[in-house]
Formats: sequence, structure tokens, C-alpha cells
Amino acid sequence: MNAKERRRRVLPLLLIVALVASLPRGAAAQLDSTASSQNGTRSQTKDPAAEMALQKGIVLTGQGRFEEAIAPLLQARGKVAEEYASEFNLALCYLGTGRYGQAISILSALRAGSHDTAAVNNLLAQSYIGSREQERALEALQRAAAQTPKDERLYAYVADSCTDHNEYALGLRVVEIGLKHLPDSARLHYERAMFLARLDRLEEAKPEFGRANELAPGGDIAYLATVQEALYEEDFAKALRLVRGAIEAGHHDYQMLSLLGTILMHVGATPGQATFSEAREALEASVAAQPRYSTAQIALGKLYLMEGRTRDAVSHLETGRDLEPWNPSVYTSLATAYRRLGEREKSRECIKVLAALLRKNNAAGSHAAP
Repeated sequence: MNAKERRRRVLPLLLIVALVASLPRGAAAQLDSTASSQNGTRSQTKDPAAEMALQKGIVLTGQGRFEEAIAPLLQARGKVAEEYASEFNLALCYLGTGRYGQAISILSALRAGSHDTAAVNNLLAQSYIGSREQERALEALQRAAAQTPKDERLYAYVADSCTDHNEYALGLRVVEIGLKHLPDSARLHYERAMFLARLDRLEEAKPEFGRANELAPGGDIAYLATVQEALYEEDFAKALRLVRGAIEAGHHDYQMLSLLGTILMHVGATPGQATFSEAREALEASVAAQPRYSTAQIALGKLYLMEGRTRDAVSHLETGRDLEPWNPSVYTSLATAYRRLGEREKSRECIKVLAALLRKNNAAGSHAAP
């Protein structure tokens, strides 16, 4: 196996570090929706029960509980004064549960009406990425960028969506659009470095990691940049030293803790070793600090599976699947866990989903631009 193949096999677990996991995907747009409701002209509520359902749906959406939020939002649809809040949050839930066509339908209608906003176009771009419509995604992003060109979160959310769906070439185009408006954004230089590295253009990525470090010295982005560069160079001892140094320097947020745990697992921590306990403590702390961070949830589930805590493993892996249903690695571990529990049907179902995801990813890769 050559170095390029090793990177492709090893790095997904370690390197997909979401910079905005404290809020659901598109949360900036959701906040815009709330503001619109508060600032707009209120009319008399059409249906008190529907209004209550809407508020319940908004709360569940804000908690990232997208599947649960859909039913009350559908109950409110067409029966409340704040139609925009109802429709927008429903679209956000459809996006969060992978129902991209339904999200696109709602968002396109909003845009065609009186809500051609950066928030709507942001979410529409993410939905088109999910449905593998790259040019439409770029058109929606550019429309949003024309409306709020200096909003760093706009480019970061869409870039994260590209990462989630392995659309690395598209992600590179997204951050380059952002850098035209925000040339000194450490976050966007970091994202550009990550996409270049994922495209096996590490020599081009190195100056971008360095630039991110220069623009935010001593900050979270700087530490992430140095750690990720070491990981892509497959210098895991250096990466481990750097992430431990970052935590000792006070950067012990959920991302760094998750990264520490996953690196320790990769370098061979096994049950009974001190490093395994260190990995467990780091991942448990990461999950406790940010339960919606899928990377830590999945890594902790895999660790518990190694430890023989199968039911605990399933709990965290299922949470990871809810947060990141398109991630093939979670289904491999879930299939193993359910098989150990004797739940053969659930194990077979995970294998079927895994096979479908791999076919979809392979098909998308075969049609990708060189």
C-alpha cells in the first residue's frame, strides 16, 4: 500500500474536524429565521395548536433533533402566522436528515417568493451538495456571497457540507470564493489546506496550514493547522505531541479532546493500557462538552466496542449515525456491535446501508472532475 492509499484509508476518522459543531448545520440561517420572525410584522395566529407545534418544532430543530422536529413542523405548516419560520425550519430538518429533494423544494419556493436571502441561499447550497448538484450549489453560494460577502460562517458551513459528502474539489472552490472576500481569514485558509491535503496536494496545502497559523497565532485554528499537517505527513508521534501541547496550553475544547482520543486509538492504544484510558477519558469529555459532535460520538462508540462495552457502543454509534447518516464507517462498527448482541437483522441492515453508501460514493467519484 503506497502513502497516498494509506492517507485515504487512515485519515477520515482523524481529520474531519467540524469547526462549527456547536450548532447544527445551517444554524446561522436558523438564527436569521428567528430574527426575521421577531422583526417582521406579526399577524394574528391562525391556529393556537399549530403555533404551539411550531414552537416545539423550532426548539427541537435548535437542539439538532431534526427527525423529531419534522412532525410538529408539518402540523404547523400552512396554519401559523410565521410561515417563513415554519418553512425554513422544516427545510433545515429535511437537510439534516438527508432528504435533500424536499429541502430544495421548500427553499426554492422561499427564494422565488419574498425570501431571497443569504440564509436561504446558504441552506440551498448545502442541499444541492447533498443531492450532488455541484453547479447549482455554487450558484446558490455565489448568490449568498453577493448578499453577505463578509460572513465567514457562510463559506464555512458550505465547506463543511462539502467535507461531509466527500466533495473535496467543490469544497476547494467554495473556500476560494470566500477568500476573495476574506483574504485574511485563518479559518478559510485552514479549510483550503484541508481540501488540498484531501486531494493529495500536500505540498500546496503546507503553505496554507502555515498561513492559518500566522493569521491566528496561539489560537485554536493555529493548533489545529499544525496537528493536521503532521497527520497528513503521517507523523503521528508529532501530531500526538502537538495535540497534547495544545491541551496543556489551555485549548482543551471538545475538538482537541476528540482529536487526542482518535490519535491515541490510531497509534495502537488497546484496553488495559494507560493510553487507552487516556483516549477514553478524552472522548468522554468531548462528548459531554458537545453531544452533537459526531466525530467524537463515533470514535467513542468504536472505543467502547474495543472494550467489550457493546451496548454503550451502540448508544454512541447510533447517535453518530443520527448526526452523520452518510458516514460509511459508523455502519461497519454498528454491524459488528449488533452481531455481537445477537441482533442479526439490525446487523444485516447496517451492512445494506453501508453497501449503498459505498456504491453512491464510488459513482460520485467516477463522475468527479479531474
